[in-house]
Amino acid sequence: MGEEKRELPPVPDRLPVTVVDAHTHLDACGAVTAADVTAMVDRAERAGVARVVTVADDLASARWAVEAASWDRRVFAAVAIHPTRAKGFGEAEKSEVERLAADGRVVAVGETGLDYYWDYSPHDAQQEAFRWHIDLAKRLDKPLMIHDRDAHDDVLRILAEEDAPNAVIFHCFSGDAEMARKCVDAGYVLSFAGTVTFKNAKGLHEAARLCPPGQYLVETDAPFLTPHPFRGRPNEPFGAAYTVRHLAALRGEAVHEVAESVRTTAERIYRLPSVTTG
Repeated sequence: MGEEKRELPPVPDRLPVTVVDAHTHLDACGAVTAADVTAMVDRAERAGVARVVTVADDLASARWAVEAASWDRRVFAAVAIHPTRAKGFGEAEKSEVERLAADGRVVAVGETGLDYYWDYSPHDAQQEAFRWHIDLAKRLDKPLMIHDRDAHDDVLRILAEEDAPNAVIFHCFSGDAEMARKCVDAGYVLSFAGTVTFKNAKGLHEAARLCPPGQYLVETDAPFLTPHPFRGRPNEPFGAAYTVRHLAALRGEAVHEVAESVRTTAERIYRLPSVTTG
């Protein structure tokens, strides 16, 4: 069992419509070189996950994500400083994040937001960094990718106070139906990770059912949050195909309908070239 826990799940059958993994961390999955990236995205594409957004949470990973997005046309990047690293986020760091975020292969500013679960950065430092990233997203006219852990009220309050960008994505949405309704009413997009497949995530199931087409995405947050029934094993972008199928079952919709919605919403939010092949 110990060996099995360290192994990747099997690559699932190909989805009837290709989708985008809206949030992954290819470097944390173990990718270092261009060949590593291609191998991971090839596995994903076999499952119908034809494009991925690899996300940074510090400057080193931001530099790597932008470079990786130049190695393979199926890979795009998002860059920001993670809220748990907001302490000491000074002018030099801001300048480099802004430079990297302006790159043409960067499709979002993120992940940024608030994390009150971990005690790595003071809340005031997180909030200051969050406000700065909101402003950056507006100045660059790119979507804002939110990290929200145990901080729902403050995240929504700051977004309202700062006049949120046109496109806001709640990465790995973790709220219940009430939180989902507030986000949907505000025009935000909810990105569902493998957590939506967990049997005990009843509030998240309700949130997934009420979210209208055009306001939800699917992500892996790989190498974390591997979907059921492989919870606890390493994750990769191909795992999004498991989540798409589970989301379709939750919503009582056909898999191809959910996959089509995920793909078209990702293309619109991230401004990706349209891909109509299955």
